[in-house]
Amino acid sequence: MTIETHCTECGLVFETSPVVAAAPLPSSPGNSDGSGRGIGPFTTPGGTRRHLGSTLSIRRDGQGRPLGWQKRYEFQHLRRVMERQMSRAIEGPLERSQARSVIAFAGERLGLPALVLGEAERVFAAAKVRGLFRGRSLAASAGAAVYAACRRYSIPRTLGEVAKALGARRSEIGRAFKVVHRGCDTPVPSLGARAFLARYAEELALSPHVRSTVESMIDRANDNPELSGLSPHGLVAALIYLAAERSGERRSRAQVARVGAVTEVTLRSTSRLIERLFGSETKP
Repeated sequence: MTIETHCTECGLVFETSPVVAAAPLPSSPGNSDGSGRGIGPFTTPGGTRRHLGSTLSIRRDGQGRPLGWQKRYEFQHLRRVMERQMSRAIEGPLERSQARSVIAFAGERLGLPALVLGEAERVFAAAKVRGLFRGRSLAASAGAAVYAACRRYSIPRTLGEVAKALGARRSEIGRAFKVVHRGCDTPVPSLGARAFLARYAEELALSPHVRSTVESMIDRANDNPELSGLSPHGLVAALIYLAAERSGERRSRAQVARVGAVTEVTLRSTSRLIERLFGSETKP
């Protein structure tokens, strides 16, 4: 695209200047310098559909005419066979299976970015090739991949939240995640307590003073061996409850338990344990 300076009476062009530079020509494979020019944008694993796929309707044919009961039964059977064959494909592309739609549904329910969903698809594909999900349900397998991707990028999501988003049991997703954690080469770091602090503090509308108090308490809790076995989100919820009560910004136990995805009994017992270990520093 160029800009032309021309005469308004006769149309004579005086000067031309380019607005957008032309794209460089793709280099031949033999003369490639490794710069990656001319190969197009990079795509994430499973990010684009590379095939048209098949759509089998059980109500109407291609021209919109209603089908009889025999044809409806026949097409319904064909669709079940097609879905079964695609789900059994181990080394096929991820977009041909139902796992991609399940992961996308979980990402929508949990509010996950596209980068985390791409990592979940990669983890699922790698675990499926290794046969780690054999004998497990699709919801548990996809949930394990989503939870592993969240921990990979330090996204504060718990196993209970992932299980609730997919409608699966927490124990099934936990067992599938243990298999992925042991069988895949990609390291899955654990989520620290600070990852949940920013999220919970925003949902509870805490002041910066309470946040700084909780951060200092987290540093002390990490050095205490008696608190090492507690879940990070439960520990943060108890520290927020105690720090808010100490600073005069009281939050109810039910409200903190709901935001922290723990029960009130767990929050009460964890708070008493922290008060016993920290002594008078947690008292208002």
